Amino acid sequence: MFENITNDKRGQVGIGTLIVFIAMVLVAAIAAGVLVNTAGFLQATAEDAGQESVDKVTNRVEVLNSHGVVGNNSTIKYINMSVRLAAGSSSVDMNETSIKYLSGSEVQQLTNNSASGTANGTQFALNEITDDDGSFGVLNSMSDRYEVVINAGAIESETPADDNDGLETGETVRLEITSRTGGTTTVILTMPQQLAGKQSDKPVKL
Repeated sequence: MFENITNDKRGQVGIGTLIVFIAMVLVAAIAAGVLVNTAGFLQATAEDAGQESVDKVTNRVEVLNSHGVVGNNSTIKYINMSVRLAAGSSSVDMNETSIKYLSGSEVQQLTNNSASGTANGTQFALNEITDDDGSFGVLNSMSDRYEVVINAGAIESETPADDNDGLETGETVRLEITSRTGGTTTVILTMPQQLAGKQSDKPVKL
């Protein structure tokens, strides 16, 4: 009733089982490789995202003090701020830093005018106060200091050629200083309540 299994048939069954086993091992190895590569990619992506998040928080500047310069028509024509590295920050290149200017009537994105060093309606100027290594515009030490000059008169003017306007008494301006890596420092300055009698081109504390 039962068919006898010959040695040849036993060998065929054994080879078939071995082929299936090898195929399973290969599939498992390929799947493991895919999982390892995916895990490595996700880890690298997470590390990059984490570093970018840290840079956005730490790589920024600190404003030490600020003052305005009186214009010809009893307004604040220039805003001057001295800046340094914020605590815990790595180097910040002011040449690649932008400033968003927001007043009651104007919004302007400012970049550094390193070509002529003169502030205008779209660019801020940078003056060295102290720099240990002579790398102009790069804050890479806590002792480095630079002065940022913003031409509020040009920004607030109705025509680009006219820079005799400025910020009125009591007016508020918001400045967002953003480094290349995304670290942002926000400064809110209020103009003096009284400018009558102040001489033109003289500084006043903000």
